[in-house]
Amino acid sequence: MVGAIALLAALTAGIAFPAGAAAGEPTGESAPKVDLVLDVSGSMRAKDIDGQSRMAAAKQAFNEVLDATPEEVQLGIRTLGADYPGDDRKEGCKDTAQLYPVGPLDRTEAKTAVATLVPTGWTPIGPALLQAADDLDGGDGSKRIVLISDGEDTCAPLDPCEVAREIAAKGIGLTIDTLGLVPNAKLSRQLSCIAEATGGTYTSIEHQDELTDRVNELVDRAAEPVVTPVAVEGADACERAPELRSGLYTDRQEFGQQRWYRVDLLAGQELRASVSVAADRAVRPDHGILMRAVTLHGREIVRGEATGNGRTDVVSTGLRHPKPELDDDSGKPAAETVCLGVTTSFSADAGVKTTPGLPLELTVDVVDGPDDASDVASFGLGRGWWLLGALVVTGFLAGLVWGWLSRWRVAVWRTN
Repeated sequence: MVGAIALLAALTAGIAFPAGAAAGEPTGESAPKVDLVLDVSGSMRAKDIDGQSRMAAAKQAFNEVLDATPEEVQLGIRTLGADYPGDDRKEGCKDTAQLYPVGPLDRTEAKTAVATLVPTGWTPIGPALLQAADDLDGGDGSKRIVLISDGEDTCAPLDPCEVAREIAAKGIGLTIDTLGLVPNAKLSRQLSCIAEATGGTYTSIEHQDELTDRVNELVDRAAEPVVTPVAVEGADACERAPELRSGLYTDRQEFGQQRWYRVDLLAGQELRASVSVAADRAVRPDHGILMRAVTLHGREIVRGEATGNGRTDVVSTGLRHPKPELDDDSGKPAAETVCLGVTTSFSADAGVKTTPGLPLELTVDVVDGPDDASDVASFGLGRGWWLLGALVVTGFLAGLVWGWLSRWRVAVWRTN
């Protein structure tokens, strides 16, 4: 998976931001949150990680992670399959509980809670992810779920991959990273799908120190300042489209759908925009994306397009609108509204769910252009032509001199 696609809330028809803060900028108002979700199902009794049980390896890793967790990170622990030992599938699929609440970390209390865990029951990954998303609710800091499991979900038809897509579609800025304790192809596919749906990562683990290092790395990553995309909902027409400022945005686009967004430019400003769409499920190989900048009257200004052949999971394109129209009265660039249209051409085989739509990430950059539109010619392309002309003349003169010297040397050689 190239790149990654993350999401955050703020849905309105026209998005407003605090003064001085662009869309997607970290405000620093909320602490980062991490929820460690641990599989405590019966299979965790297996002794195949460095001569100890999977559960023992997980406990040891958790203790080391708790010692190393940065002070600014609010960390919690959720379990799945830890409490119900019976055979009733309905009850087993409810078996997920918050072992330690997400908040300021009391290391001793958290370690004591981990020590009580005993491998018990089912593997309700889907229900656990839904509950973990609620554990992380609130605040505008980064949010991360780290799922550690040794087996596939046992609570179908609640597909955990679909659950992850639904979580991503809510636009709550949550990333799910997954770690598999067994080198199993089917488990790997499921955990990879969960991670990719939210722009997370999947890691296969075979040793206890690998587990410790990877979880520590992910917890530390949550503490790093990041730019989190702001969720926005594109419209079916420019006049109803949300107004965007400079920033990073995310949306969901149905197969073959066109979405519109609106950017207002002041006099002398120019627009740079790019868009990426990720295939977070199986799609047919041939697909494409088209991004167009048009006026309010529908006249196309510039476009960017790209196609994919199925070898990558993300297709991206971009455009630049560097020269606003000149005002008829002043002769200078005028303020204008630019409509950004994004169209995709993805398709899927029968049986592949098309909802929620594919994750879309949109970057908008509005910058100050040249003070005078004529500067573009006089100091840009104009100067380039002068340089090109000078190089041509220099090359011509050098050729003449070299030819004259060559003929002179030949004449001298014949004379001698």
